[in-house]
Amino acid sequence: MQPFTKDWPLVAIVGPTGSGKSTLALRLAHRFRGEIVNCDSVQVYRHFDIGSAKLAPGRREGIPHHLMDVLNPDELFTAGDYARMARQTLAGIASRGNLPLIAGGAGFYLRALLDGLFEGPQRDERLRARLTARERRRPGSLARLLSRLDPGAAGRIHPNDTNKMIRALEICLLARRPATEMLAQGAAALRGFAPLLIGLDPPRQELYRVLNARCLEMFEHGLADEARRILALGYPRQVKPFESLGYKQALLLIDGTFTFDQALEELRKQTRRYAKRQWTWFKKDKRVSWIPGFGDSPPVQQAAEETLLNFLTGRTGLLPEPGTFPPPPRI
Repeated sequence: MQPFTKDWPLVAIVGPTGSGKSTLALRLAHRFRGEIVNCDSVQVYRHFDIGSAKLAPGRREGIPHHLMDVLNPDELFTAGDYARMARQTLAGIASRGNLPLIAGGAGFYLRALLDGLFEGPQRDERLRARLTARERRRPGSLARLLSRLDPGAAGRIHPNDTNKMIRALEICLLARRPATEMLAQGAAALRGFAPLLIGLDPPRQELYRVLNARCLEMFEHGLADEARRILALGYPRQVKPFESLGYKQALLLIDGTFTFDQALEELRKQTRRYAKRQWTWFKKDKRVSWIPGFGDSPPVQQAAEETLLNFLTGRTGLLPEPGTFPPPPRI
């Protein structure tokens, strides 16, 4: 067995939406003195509960959950912001001698946390507004401008991905250097933690059935009413969480653009596509240990426990009982 290392154990449960990441996180938290850290880009916002499948406080089984309901809907929040907040949260969990369990499907947020992001210029809302207006007046102009300033970035970013296009141009114009050149300098990866990534890989058609049922359940449990309540609080339709799955369709239902059946079918279709993108994203990460099935399946839970137990004993030479983890890292 290996002796203690300086790195504190860290578990991330990944996989497509609907695969049972939250359920598995709760099971592991009970077994290994864990605290759960949200890694969902919508659950960080207050009031956006039903469409984000946020676990209600009464269903968290007494397990501490972090980075949920920490922002108002009109607050800007980036992957870099998430990485900073999550690293502080991890340090706090480790200082209490507990195991951090990250659960969620926001792959870019998880990458920012574990691998870091390069330190680029801060957002410039005036510049962004000018670039947005330019694209509106002359569609395709941002792609042409980026191809002149940073051909490498232009080759990687799809011309229809306006958000990434604007960010790349923002970096180029403010830093007066190509974004590709700055990215090549690397980023500050998470230090002081030893990550284990566990991936849930349920059968695709079975997952789609689960997602179809979940979409219907969201509408039946008041997704459109929740969207109306958020609007009634004074938040405009343009706030970022309203761009997410479920809320986008709810707004189209509210304003009469979609019927109920049309909104439901559109949500189902886009949710399936989102699950495919998540699969593709996480399958590229060779660090992930995949377990076939859903997170609420007893065999899957047992396999995850064994995977985690082997990881912990392999790093410390001891079972994960109180006091057997290495000293908490200093972040």
